[in-house]
Amino acid sequence: MKIAIAGAAGRMGQMLVREIARTEGATLAGALEGAGSTMLGRDAGEVAGVGTSHRSIKGIKIVSDPAAAIGAADAVIDFTVPAATVEHAKVAAEKGVSMVIGTTGLDPQQTAAIHEAAKKVPILWAANMSLGINILLALVEKTASMLDPAYDIEVLEMHHRHKIDAPSGTALALGRAAAAGRGVKLEDVWRKSRDGHTGARPSGEIGFATLRGGEEVGVHTVMFAAAGERLELNHRAFSRETYASGAVRSALWLQGKAPGLYGMKDVLGL
Repeated sequence: MKIAIAGAAGRMGQMLVREIARTEGATLAGALEGAGSTMLGRDAGEVAGVGTSHRSIKGIKIVSDPAAAIGAADAVIDFTVPAATVEHAKVAAEKGVSMVIGTTGLDPQQTAAIHEAAKKVPILWAANMSLGINILLALVEKTASMLDPAYDIEVLEMHHRHKIDAPSGTALALGRAAAAGRGVKLEDVWRKSRDGHTGARPSGEIGFATLRGGEEVGVHTVMFAAAGERLELNHRAFSRETYASGAVRSALWLQGKAPGLYGMKDVLGL
């Protein structure tokens, strides 16, 4: 499968290039960066530290033209920023190219644009592509369905200092899983932050706490706290390789799929 990478010179993009290099049945077909990138014209394999002669990725230069990079591929993987992801989804839909999206923080209008593109091509969109996190999502939903509102739900997450959205997309996905388990809409019960005199915690609220610092890849904890006990479900990522592996696996899974919006539950059979 021919795969293009959006944001190919970034940390995640480089890891995706390396993952393609070691994945049987995958080749790099395009490498995309913003118009102001200093990496334009560079060999994507060289930038990713794989070299210029690897059979799966050789000869691919980093370009700023989405149509050229995406149009050369069967699938595009995008872990960039919301505005760029929406632009790339429109191009993918026009070119008939499937898409894997790991970008978070999209607003309702941008989300609608992704749904529109998915009417024309298969798109897999997930807040987190690790196997462990997706099992955690299933466990959180099941646990929330088994415990009544006497158990307060809090979602804590920590990421590296460079992360630009808060709470993280994964934290929100965990909150949605908990809300689904209780049969409520997350937006009706969430508390994204607390400051000052907040008063007593309302029953049924799902709270979030966000930490940022250093180079932490990702830590997520969902707490179910009652008067006499506290249950915690935890996940910690030690390397972004788990996300890259899941993304490339998802791109291969999309081959031959009908247009529509898919998730990691579909890929993993959860």
